[in-house]
Amino acid sequence: MAATALNGLKMATTSQAYMESKPVNDTRKLLADLCRQFYGLGWVSGTGGSITIKVHDDSIPKLEQLIVMSPSGVQKERMVPEDMYVLSPSGCILSTPSPKPYPNKPPKCSDCAPLFMKAYLMRNAGAVIHSHGMESCIVTMIDPLSKEFRITHMEMIKGIQGHGYYDELVVPIIENTAHERELTDALAEAIEAYPKTTAVLVRNHGIYVWGDSWINAKTQAECYHYLFDAAIKLYQLGFDWSTPDHGPIKKYGGRTNMPVKVGSINSNHETGPLRRCIVLDIEGTTTPISFVTDVLFPFARNNVRRHLAATYETDETQDDIKLLRAQVQNDLEQGVVDAVPIPPDDAGKEEVIAALVANVEAMIKADRKITSLKQLQGHIWRTGFESNELKGVVFEDVPKALEKWHASGIKGNLSTYIQVVAVGNKRETKSYVEISESVGVDRPSEILFVTDVYQEAVAAKAAGLEVIISIRPGNGPLPDNHGFKTITSFSEI
Repeated sequence: MAATALNGLKMATTSQAYMESKPVNDTRKLLADLCRQFYGLGWVSGTGGSITIKVHDDSIPKLEQLIVMSPSGVQKERMVPEDMYVLSPSGCILSTPSPKPYPNKPPKCSDCAPLFMKAYLMRNAGAVIHSHGMESCIVTMIDPLSKEFRITHMEMIKGIQGHGYYDELVVPIIENTAHERELTDALAEAIEAYPKTTAVLVRNHGIYVWGDSWINAKTQAECYHYLFDAAIKLYQLGFDWSTPDHGPIKKYGGRTNMPVKVGSINSNHETGPLRRCIVLDIEGTTTPISFVTDVLFPFARNNVRRHLAATYETDETQDDIKLLRAQVQNDLEQGVVDAVPIPPDDAGKEEVIAALVANVEAMIKADRKITSLKQLQGHIWRTGFESNELKGVVFEDVPKALEKWHASGIKGNLSTYIQVVAVGNKRETKSYVEISESVGVDRPSEILFVTDVYQEAVAAKAAGLEVIISIRPGNGPLPDNHGFKTITSFSEI
């Protein structure tokens, strides 16, 4: 057979002889058989759904193998091998089925073809199944705002490539469109964003599943549908499919809430976005501004010398000093007013502490938002709380909300603590990127950040976090038309 150049790939498979060969004909027949089976499962009824398989041939690399694909708009249970399309590895149609008499429609290649090609090209798949199975549709409707389906501790998870019984299976959900081809970019983005996934759910529509062979794709599709069905039935029974013990769905104040990490619908049919972690600002959010300005800041300022002297030899304080040295050196090079050189360690403890105190007091006076200062302040405050010299003050609604969120399985962090140990200026987007990386979530959108500062809200939103602005007594005014949801109590979350 003569080789034909096709999109840069040298093919020996596009001759008429090969198109009529046993490997191609066997794949056509297999695809027709599978469509009949999937029709019986309810995956491809009403002419919906589709399937595609690469023609396996040991002598041809998978990337160069031909593709057999079912047609669109036909009765899947009545298809025969001759009804199938044959495509090149790049998606060009090489063989079209002959038209059938009325009332059959003219042949048309599957509308799913562009999406199938993404799975082939991005995941080196050997087969792709598109199912309209009822389970795969309904499971995306339980929480209309969730972007993922999650489940764990179910035996059938073991049938999904790269997963075991104890693993959490995560399947991305993309939004449906009027035309199948319009889903192509969203599917590709989901494939890229979730490197471990072998499936993508389409809300109110169905699912795309791929595998390295038709057997692998079929096995996984069966397992996915089983898990979706299990989740729906557990939900109907009031049990949570996303937690290891699959215990009862939590109830608060007579209302039933699904754990937020899998998306939620309560008994009033109110929905909320996917949240696995809530990060809270302190000043003006959990705690009155007056406590921070009148108590915390003065305590830190008045206890810098005492704290450094008492903890000078500890690793933690030596790390604080290292950060301050670096900041002061940079300040000196930039000509920052009131920056004082810090002598080397061999100059003696008192000399070093005196210089540190002078610089810290200047930083506090200038109200600088820098990591070195925030980290030291945080450690001073912690020492004050541990010695009972400081006692925390929070708004009345805060403890109840923290208890509720913890019971829901949501991670909680006070952003001042995160900022102190790791981040820096909370008005910069990069700070929230670092927060996202530090709290152990898959995507920034799974984090809810609550703050009273508009500039912080803007920076967090730019990093992909969900943001709510807290309105509390004493907080500063917000710009008109700021565009953020606001609350006056954590009970509203």
